[in-house]
Amino acid sequence: MPKKVSILIGLLLGFFGNAQNEALFDQATQAYNNGDYKKAIEDYESILNNGQHSAALYYNLGNAYYKLNEIPESIYFYEKSLLLNPEDKEVRTNLAYAQNMTLDAIDTLPQTGLSRIYKSITSKLTFDQWAYASIICMVLFVLLYIAFYYNRYSTKKRFAFIGSLLALFLCIVFIVFASVEFSSFQLDNPAIIFADEVNVSSEPNESSEDIFTLHSGTKVNVLDSLNNYRKIRLTDGKTGWMLANDLKILKDF
Repeated sequence: MPKKVSILIGLLLGFFGNAQNEALFDQATQAYNNGDYKKAIEDYESILNNGQHSAALYYNLGNAYYKLNEIPESIYFYEKSLLLNPEDKEVRTNLAYAQNMTLDAIDTLPQTGLSRIYKSITSKLTFDQWAYASIICMVLFVLLYIAFYYNRYSTKKRFAFIGSLLALFLCIVFIVFASVEFSSFQLDNPAIIFADEVNVSSEPNESSEDIFTLHSGTKVNVLDSLNNYRKIRLTDGKTGWMLANDLKILKDF
């Protein structure tokens, strides 16, 4: 098949696929507004099965499951929505409502004032967004330096030089932020527990001692895997092993 024809077919298939997903999204939203939450979920998940996902899609799925009182599923999809759009306040509000309906109340290890401030700044954007910001600053640095080099007027040269240094400084800062967020992203492997009740053990085997119990909807961080067991950590620092089938990983895009 000629290359141009194959490209054209690919574009047409992509167009029709997007049109189909948009129609499914509108159909699902209509079903949700009519109170047919199961139908809405079916249509939203059809979009996922077609290979398309978005923060809005996960948010709507979370709302539909919440309406059906299926709390673990609603928390799961709210959390996935936040992975794509961390600053969405509406999603965070609905997630808090869903979390209030879970059984486990787990404390969070306290952070020092400086680390809390630093984390609040770096988490404003994702690592790729910080990387894009650094690229913009680098382009701005180059343009300002060119303006400094070719400008004849001393005042404009001074402003261009100071501006170029500031852009370079911000570029370096944003690269550091991107690196920090990327490292945090790699270390963070969150999951939601779906089993009604889970006994977390000290070792990955059936004969090991149970050290604490968790319930559906609780968020954990997966640290390690061994056979059909997962090592998890809670926000209060507790760790243990549980069966892999009792949880669902959030970063399974």
